[in-house]
Amino acid sequence: MSDKVRPIKPRDIAAEKKKTFPNAVLNSFNELIAQKYNGTSATIKQDDVVALMIRKGLDREEIFEKGWLDVEDIYRSAGWVVEYDKPVYNETYTAFFVFKRKV
Repeated sequence: MSDKVRPIKPRDIAAEKKKTFPNAVLNSFNELIAQKYNGTSATIKQDDVVALMIRKGLDREEIFEKGWLDVEDIYRSAGWVVEYDKPVYNETYTAFFVFKRKV
């Protein structure tokens, strides 16, 4: 007999989400964070991380459809402060992530 299924707890979201992501997702973010980290923070353009994921074999439509850019909680649980900024209807800049070491 199997264990009863229980509802997911908020504190478990990052770990559960990480299990569903292909390795290429976190590999792409990790690679760009390492390249862009200046000792204080790393700013990663969404277009750059999507392009890298595609080069690593992922499908653009699937990246967005499955929410594979929603990495904030995963990196926060690993000790990063993560901010995501995207333009609203009257702005025209590229969406980006900022990763800072938690102090």
